Amino acid sequence: MSTAFLILLLAVPGAEPDAVVVCPEIFQQALKPWVEHRTAQGHTVAVLSSEGTGRDIRARIRAAAKGGRLRFVVLIGDANTGDATDPVPPDRCVPTHYAKAEVNVLWGSEPHIATDNWYADLDDDRVPDLAIGRLTVDTPEELTRVVEKIIAYERSADFGSWRRRLNIVAGVGGFGALADTVLESTARYFLTQNIPAQYAVSMTYGSWRSPFCPDPRLFHLTTAARLNEGCWFWVYIGHGFHLGLDRVRVPGGQYHILANPDVERLDCRHGSPIALLMACYCGAFDARRDCLAEEMLRAPGAPVAVIAGSRVTMPYAMTVMGTELMDQCFHLRRPTLGEALLHAKRSMVKEADKDNQRRVMLDTVAAALSPAPKKLAAERAEHLLLFNLTGDPMLRLRHPKAVEVEVPSLIAAPPQATAGRTLEVSGTSPVEGRATIELVVRRDRLTFTPPSRRGYPQTSGELARFQECYQQANNRRLALVESTVEGGRFHARIAVPNNAAGPCHVRVFVEGPDDFALGEADLVIAERPSGSGATAGLSSSAKHNRREYTAGQASSGTRF
Repeated sequence: MSTAFLILLLAVPGAEPDAVVVCPEIFQQALKPWVEHRTAQGHTVAVLSSEGTGRDIRARIRAAAKGGRLRFVVLIGDANTGDATDPVPPDRCVPTHYAKAEVNVLWGSEPHIATDNWYADLDDDRVPDLAIGRLTVDTPEELTRVVEKIIAYERSADFGSWRRRLNIVAGVGGFGALADTVLESTARYFLTQNIPAQYAVSMTYGSWRSPFCPDPRLFHLTTAARLNEGCWFWVYIGHGFHLGLDRVRVPGGQYHILANPDVERLDCRHGSPIALLMACYCGAFDARRDCLAEEMLRAPGAPVAVIAGSRVTMPYAMTVMGTELMDQCFHLRRPTLGEALLHAKRSMVKEADKDNQRRVMLDTVAAALSPAPKKLAAERAEHLLLFNLTGDPMLRLRHPKAVEVEVPSLIAAPPQATAGRTLEVSGTSPVEGRATIELVVRRDRLTFTPPSRRGYPQTSGELARFQECYQQANNRRLALVESTVEGGRFHARIAVPNNAAGPCHVRVFVEGPDDFALGEADLVIAERPSGSGATAGLSSSAKHNRREYTAGQASSGTRF
């Protein structure tokens, strides 16, 4: 296909494209299965020439947008640095744009930001109007592998638990003890609180004092396992560089998390995740050596798409973008990844609505800790530019059907269950199949009292116990039963543990042969009535949970 093909296409009434692909000629044969796949879905795809300068390419995109139907831009190929010694020939590249940096230079970044946003901005206001992404391949063979991964992801008939799972990995900020505590807690709080309770969220944290820290010696293996088990989103929060993620540092040593050489060994057989790398440089697709995001996209067993920053990133704007993206995916349920990112960017540059308490709180924290508190708007606008999608903006997001969960015995406000008794749960599901029904504690709580780590362990046995604690911390389940959805209905009885207490959820996941569904109901577990022997028999974890609940009445908490 060529520019001539585009002109012919636009000359046909009603044939204006809703998607354009800027594709070097060498990749066009390998792209055909993708074009056929999108066309079968009802899209009209036009392939544009990659010849000429970036301005030439943008002019072609704007010409294709004049019909008013254009929604997506897909760039095929690496970004050409313009260096004569660049390892990728110019005829396999699509140039990126460089915008002047204003705020992140205060944190040591380069004076210019590599951004593809420029191609998606139709009115020169620096805010994207189209969903855009880049398939950063160097050879037709690589493009074939990427296209196969995208199509396999969308056609997957695996509706297992990976579709309701989110895995978060966090490093230690290194901005100072107070700033680290506030910024990391705030980032994790906003990310997880914006995710509905029906989703299962895990945390792997690089602070050895945290119950969410695995054995530091196994941090890399644990990180890789969280990728390989499959999940809808895999999120990293912390430091990074263009070839990998930061290291976990402990007294007397440091341990690997993830880097480019590890990517080929990843093996996501059940649900290739969408990766969100909230770190510096991991998306520096214009670097001479391919960045972590590029390596992930091309590896068959790695994430299907990656959203990452091309330069130094800053905690405040990253958190705004991350929470906006979660909102677009989980609450507004955008149909494609590109549209979710597009609307997240358009929302993040706006000033906070006074009714948006989470955003107001985040702005307040940032104003106190930012090195440029008067430039928060500029910081957000800058991060709109430096976060790019390494992947297909047309990637379809499969959202769950809704389960209506009924707990008829809960008539109090808030609904209450009683420890040691049986909880009747029923409901309606548009998907028939196996229903997994769980009683889980709220995400800001644990089911046990974690050990206090005042000093770093010195023995192998003590370090090995980190892994057991880590697994406990990520298991918020108090009870589980299975049922079958037949005729759209299910029913189950859950035995509430004697030592349960505090705010919880009943979480329902239905796995069907051709779809899946999720639902949840909130409740509070009360102590067993006096005289039942419950008070004397309460475990320390129940007492801990009650203390957590009492404290949670004033604040929803930020602890994982």
